[in-house]
Amino acid sequence: MDPSQPPVENYANPNTCLFHVLFKGAALAFYILSALFFNSFVIIFVVSVLLAALDFWVVKNVSGRILVGLRWWNEINDLGESVWKFESLDQESLARMNKKDSWLFWWTLYLAAAAWLILGVFSLIRFQADYLLVVGVCLSLNAANIIGFTKCKKDAKKQFQQFASQTIASRFQSTVQSAFTLV
Repeated sequence: MDPSQPPVENYANPNTCLFHVLFKGAALAFYILSALFFNSFVIIFVVSVLLAALDFWVVKNVSGRILVGLRWWNEINDLGESVWKFESLDQESLARMNKKDSWLFWWTLYLAAAAWLILGVFSLIRFQADYLLVVGVCLSLNAANIIGFTKCKKDAKKQFQQFASQTIASRFQSTVQSAFTLV
């Protein structure tokens, strides 16, 4: 091993990474391979959607928090309006997040959506509207996570920028006040 090379960064949370990829792969693999083993559309629909729902839950509630430090949810307020809520770790903690974990999280999120989109195109080409329904449900669950985590990441950056500008403004104000008190 060459001491001049930086050490290779490993996954900080290998179990979380495994389950993050496992549920995505299980839903896709079952959908693709199910035609070989089952003739029943109902079984294919139920199991594929169940696996996609498990993936949605794991990403939204477990791997999103652990791998990238983000969390989102949607609430209905008293007026009946949908309100998105976002949480993130502080910027110092986000900066310390493992880069490999983050990379795996974002790439698998987008690659799974692309795979479902391609499967949807195949269903369209083969004129299989029922299988297009399965793909639509699975793609919408994946898209909800993409939208939620992307908005959450943007919200975290905005909060950091607001915090930084407030901190700089308060430091400037206290410096100016202390300069005038000396005079």
